[in-house]
Amino acid sequence: MADYFLHFKALHLIFVVTWFAGLFYIPRLFVYHIEAQDKSPLEKDILSKQLKMMSKRLWLFMTWPSAILAAIFAVVLIAIVPSWLWQPWMWLKLTFVFGLILYHLKLNQMYRELQKNIFRHSSFRMRLWNGGAIFFLVVIVFLEFLKDSINWIYGLLGLLVLTGSLYWVIRSYNHSRENRGS
Repeated sequence: MADYFLHFKALHLIFVVTWFAGLFYIPRLFVYHIEAQDKSPLEKDILSKQLKMMSKRLWLFMTWPSAILAAIFAVVLIAIVPSWLWQPWMWLKLTFVFGLILYHLKLNQMYRELQKNIFRHSSFRMRLWNGGAIFFLVVIVFLEFLKDSINWIYGLLGLLVLTGSLYWVIRSYNHSRENRGS
C-alpha cells in the first residue's frame, strides 16, 4: 500500500477540492433560495423549485460523496503513515477537520430545512456561513503544508485577521446591497 501513497494522496486532494466546491456553493444557493421568498408568488415558486433541485443535486451527488471519499482516503493515508498521529500539527489539523465536519453537518441541517421550505436564517447569515468554508480551507491547507514551521502566535493573529476581514467584507457587501435597495 505504501507504493501507492502518492496515488492515495492525489485522490484525497481531489475529493477535498470537490468537497470544498460544494461547501462554497451550497450556502450561495441558500442565499438565493431565501431571497427568492421576497419575489412575486410566480417568481418565488419557479425559483424555489429550481434552487431546491440545484441544491439537491449539488449536496447529495457531489458534496456528500466527496466528503466521504476524502475521509476514506485520509484514513488510508494515516494507515500508511501512522507516525503522523504523533505530530502536534496533525492533531491541530484534525481538530480543524472535525470543525469542518461539524460545519458540513450544520449545512446539511440547513439544506434539509430549506428543502421543506423552513426559513430560519436571513440571507446575510447565509453569506456569513459562506465564509466558513474559506476559514477552514485556509487553516487546514496552511497546517498541512507548513506543519511545524508555523509560528503559532502569528498563525493565530493571521486567523483572526482573516476572520475579521471576511466578516467585514460580507457586512460591507450586505450594507451596499441594502443601500441600493436590491
